[in-house]
Amino acid sequence: MEKPFKIGIDELLKKMPLEERIYRLRCVEAWSMVIPWNGFPMRALLGFAKPLGKAKYVKMQTFMKPDVARGQRQHWYPWPYTEGLTIKEAAHDLSFLVTGMYGKPVPRQNGAPLRLAAPWKYGFKSVKSIVLFEFTEERPTTFWEEIAPSEYGFWANVNPDVPHPRWSQETEEVVGTDKRIPTQIYNGYGDYVADLYQGMEGERLFM
Repeated sequence: MEKPFKIGIDELLKKMPLEERIYRLRCVEAWSMVIPWNGFPMRALLGFAKPLGKAKYVKMQTFMKPDVARGQRQHWYPWPYTEGLTIKEAAHDLSFLVTGMYGKPVPRQNGAPLRLAAPWKYGFKSVKSIVLFEFTEERPTTFWEEIAPSEYGFWANVNPDVPHPRWSQETEEVVGTDKRIPTQIYNGYGDYVADLYQGMEGERLFM
């Protein structure tokens, strides 16, 4: 980027165009729900941060405070939690940085102060509690990709025809109901995002 910098969340939000969006969320564990998010388009952050033209990916990391998050004491996991998108994915209009949900500030357990919503991907890609954005030429190795690369790939786009190694992805349970519904490719957002992956037939795009 042109000039690395640190900024507090309150100051950042004053500079961003805040809005509400209602997105479907599809967990890799085959459940789903619809959530009203508050926040701002990720492309607004890119415009503010000014990554250089050679940047191909956005690497995102969570806080690292084992005294607060006791799970981070499990040293055999690759903390802090790391996720990534391509610059094109991050700049897509659907990519959204979340500051609230249901009209209230997002709770800590749901990813305060800032989390990602990428609704065409499985939910583990929507990294919570982001404290660092890094622009890089190299594709980052993500948290779950490092732990179980045969089960959780970098792209993780929703596809009902590509099963998880341990369960089907053809249907999903709607949280709060007894219903199971058919899963849609790209979680129903294919008309908007499928063109991001043209010419990538050799990539493992869906798990």
